[in-house]
Amino acid sequence: MRRCGAGLRPERAVDADGGRRALTAHPQGAPPPGVTLTARLAGAEAGGFGCEFQLSGDPARIRLPEGPGGRRADGLWRHTCFEAFLAADGTAAYCELNFSPGGDWAAYTFDAYRSGMRPAALAAPPRIAVQRTAGALTLSAQVPLAGLFARGSALRVALAAVLEDERGALSYWALAHAPGAPDFHHAAGRVLAACVP
Repeated sequence: MRRCGAGLRPERAVDADGGRRALTAHPQGAPPPGVTLTARLAGAEAGGFGCEFQLSGDPARIRLPEGPGGRRADGLWRHTCFEAFLAADGTAAYCELNFSPGGDWAAYTFDAYRSGMRPAALAAPPRIAVQRTAGALTLSAQVPLAGLFARGSALRVALAAVLEDERGALSYWALAHAPGAPDFHHAAGRVLAACVP
């Protein structure tokens, strides 16, 4: 496992919007018209990970889960859900993080590509904040990584999302898509570099 500073440069702001990058819809889905989605790595607390997603467009075109939230739940990807996949640079093992706009969350670890899945033991639940305006929804998440990745670990990161439209159809969004069917688990999607502070 590589450590930060060992030839790996963490992601920096590369555009005028604080490092925000556009996610694209997979061609096998039907994205809602007039909707755009961006994401970025966000500042994280010591030993943690932070990310932010911004969904823009007509909010009536997207089904957004409601509720008090704040609980661990499986199957969040069956509805609108924002996701991050983290792997220590140079390893096959990785972690999947799911964040619902309703406030629920999920975290899993894998030994290798889609194998050895189990719930991730987080030191504390992720902190999820959702802001809604007339034409946008912003979700930010802070996740403690103690026990999953050591401080100073160099990570490869994928940011992705599932959007459910008003008819119930799903579209799959990512910074980079692997060949074939939508597959956020594939290492080809981990295009960002980060360090565990």
